[in-house]
Amino acid sequence: MRTYSKDFEKQWNKLMYNFFDYLPTKYKQASKKDWEIRRLIWDFKDGKRSLSVAKLVAEKIIQFYGTDAKNIVFACIPASSEQRNFTRYKVFADEVCRLSGAVNAFDHIHVHGSRLAIHETKCSKNLENVQTIDFDKEFFNGKKILVFDDILTQGYSYARFSCALERFGASVIGGFFLGKTLLLN
Repeated sequence: MRTYSKDFEKQWNKLMYNFFDYLPTKYKQASKKDWEIRRLIWDFKDGKRSLSVAKLVAEKIIQFYGTDAKNIVFACIPASSEQRNFTRYKVFADEVCRLSGAVNAFDHIHVHGSRLAIHETKCSKNLENVQTIDFDKEFFNGKKILVFDDILTQGYSYARFSCALERFGASVIGGFFLGKTLLLN
């Protein structure tokens, strides 16, 4: 069982908007629509379909925040390695910000090393990969931040990342997620 702090609960009480419900592959009763969503998310993770997803996200930012979008910093939760982070988020974040007017945080978050992705760690007992994330702390100080991640399962990555940003003086207004994992009985 994971433990968490009141700070995590504070993050979970903020806006957490998901575009799609994501049905993991362990569930065999997937519909055609479920498979379309899986492919979209998998393609996005591989750096494909960045522009179409960016358009979707930018439109939702404008819908939620209107002209105030120019006062919001768009920050993606880093992927499991520097290369994956660049492939997944560089073009995407640039386009989201170009279309919405939001400020891009991509160049102010630097990933070093790698970590095992969550789905890779469930079977592993020895975690040897290490990832560090360097933040441009001065950049985030005093800014309103909208966090983005590809998949929301339990929200721990979102809460941990948001709490880190707030330690630098940022104000996280919530998170957007391409997909939210459905947990069926």
